Amino acid sequence: MNKSAIRDAATMIVLRDRAGGPRVLMGRRGARAAFMPSKFVFPGGAVDTEDQFVPFSRPLAGPCADKLAEDSRCNPAGLAAAAIRELWEETGQQIGQPGAWPDAPPGWSGFAATGHLPDAAPLHFVFRAVTPPGGPRRFDARFFLVEAEALTTDPDDFSRAADELSDLRWVPLTEARALDLPFITEVVLAEIATGLHCHGPPDRVPFFRNDDERHLVTRLGGRSPLDNI
Repeated sequence: MNKSAIRDAATMIVLRDRAGGPRVLMGRRGARAAFMPSKFVFPGGAVDTEDQFVPFSRPLAGPCADKLAEDSRCNPAGLAAAAIRELWEETGQQIGQPGAWPDAPPGWSGFAATGHLPDAAPLHFVFRAVTPPGGPRRFDARFFLVEAEALTTDPDDFSRAADELSDLRWVPLTEARALDLPFITEVVLAEIATGLHCHGPPDRVPFFRNDDERHLVTRLGGRSPLDNI
C-alpha cells in the first residue's frame, strides 16, 4: 500500500444528552500508533473494500448521501458503513436493527453475529477534512454525527471494544477541547457546539481541504467560504 496516498476514511461522533449536558464518545490512541499517537479522537478509520457492499437495514437519507457524493470518488454507502464498523470495532457500540446476515464478510462477522444489520438512517454527515501533508498517512475523512439513542447497545458498556482506543469515555462537550486533541478534532468539536440547537442534518457541510497551496475551507451542498473557523 502506498502510504503517501490519501485514503477515504469515516469517523463517528456519538452525541449523548444533547439537551441536558451534551457529551461525546472519545478514546485515546496508543502511544506507538503510527497515526496521531496518544491523541484523543472519535472512533474512525479507513474505508475497507467490503464496506462498499454492506446491506443496510435502512439506507442513508438522500440529502446526506448527496453531500457525501459531492467531489468524491467513494460510495456514500461505503463511507457510512465504515463509520458504523469502526464504531463497533473500537468501542463495542452498535448502530443497527434486527436482521439476518449469514454471509457477512470477516470484518463484519462479529457485528452480524449479534443478529443485526447496520442502520445508516440515523447518521448525519457534518464535516469533511483531509489530513495535512507530511505525516506517515493521509486520510480524506468524513465525520458523521449520531445521537446515542440510536445505539442498540448499552452506551456505558465497552467490554466488546478492540484495543485500538484506550480510556474510552463520554466527554462533556464543554471539557473535550481541554484534552490532547488533533487540530481538526478541535475544529469539529467547535462546529458541533455551534450546531447543538439543530436536530437535523446541516444544510451545508464544512470541507477542510488542507492543501499545501491553499488551506481552503468550503461548504458541500452549496459552496461558499467558511468564515471564523
